[in-house]
Amino acid sequence: MIILITGASHTGKTILAQRMLEKYGYPYMSVDHLKMGLIRSGNTVLTPEDDDELTPYLWPVVREIIKTAIENDQNLIIEGCYVPYNWRADLDEDYISHIRFVCLAMSEEYIDSNFEAVIEHASDIEKRLYPSCNMEWLKTENNKYIEGFSAAGEKIVLIDKDYEEKIKDLLDNF
Repeated sequence: MIILITGASHTGKTILAQRMLEKYGYPYMSVDHLKMGLIRSGNTVLTPEDDDELTPYLWPVVREIIKTAIENDQNLIIEGCYVPYNWRADLDEDYISHIRFVCLAMSEEYIDSNFEAVIEHASDIEKRLYPSCNMEWLKTENNKYIEGFSAAGEKIVLIDKDYEEKIKDLLDNF
């Protein structure tokens, strides 16, 4: 099985992937690590700030990693921001049937009530080397994911009350 986790920055994708690794023993791959490997190796002129260009650049590579893992009957968790809204259009149903998709997003109300906690936990799994985000940017990013993936027919895991409860529910129901 492939577990594909996406969502806006700071929504807990890496925390969820780490907890799934611990619970199920599935390895995970961070799309951010792939991105930085390609950038640092000089295989692209894109930078970490080129978000709009990074999705079409990274997705074909990630898609083929997914297909290879499925063909080899391997379990894998892939987490990262760079998944296109219409990701299913690039895969046959034979592949899609092996993928569990999760899109994490936070409601504006949750961000309003928990912004300090979100920032406090931003480096729980990996140390963030760039400046923190602000509340308005975080709301805008989450709304983009909610609108884009909803319009594509995807279910959104909306974090609107208790973050830990939402993550526990995801872990218990895979």
